[in-house]
Amino acid sequence: MSDPLPFWKRKSLSAMSRAEWESLCDGCGRCCLHKIRDEDTEEIHFTNVACRMLDTQGCGCRDYANRRDHVPDCVQLKPRMLAALDWLPPTCAYHILARGGDLPDWHPLVSGDPESVHRAGISVRGRAVSEREAGALEDHVVTWPGRWPPASRKAGQATRAAAAPVAAPVAAPAAAGAKPPMKASPKTNVKTGQRKAG
Repeated sequence: MSDPLPFWKRKSLSAMSRAEWESLCDGCGRCCLHKIRDEDTEEIHFTNVACRMLDTQGCGCRDYANRRDHVPDCVQLKPRMLAALDWLPPTCAYHILARGGDLPDWHPLVSGDPESVHRAGISVRGRAVSEREAGALEDHVVTWPGRWPPASRKAGQATRAAAAPVAAPVAAPAAAGAKPPMKASPKTNVKTGQRKAG
């Protein structure tokens, strides 16, 4: 007799228990990075500036249970919201599953190891700066949160194909790691997103 399929292959996101929903988070911290939306073009620019509540080494919220006391406009993800959100990173399990994909090999639910997300280069560990130290967000625009890391490309190829983005991705600049050009139009900060069901 074969093992039953894991819950994420058997259930829709809306049918998952709270514990199942919460376990989908891989602990990368990318959703907790600030984004800038160009008010003229609606384009999203990722930054490496983390919410002040994010532990940039552990990649978890410093006070998850009470985070909204500290950051009142923290976004609390719910299944019904996923189709409309254009700022979730492409590696996010909620984003992937909502678009019919499967969890990649480095996801802790697949690997059985919470460190696998860091080894695969998915997490913000060592790459994010706290908003308390950052200064202007425009000075911290980066492209890596909106892309799959090279080390995970082979493992995530089928997953990415199944979970093709709904909105156009942020265009990568010519030089690796360089900032995309910022237009002289108004910007708004897209608040950091929190993954958990309410």
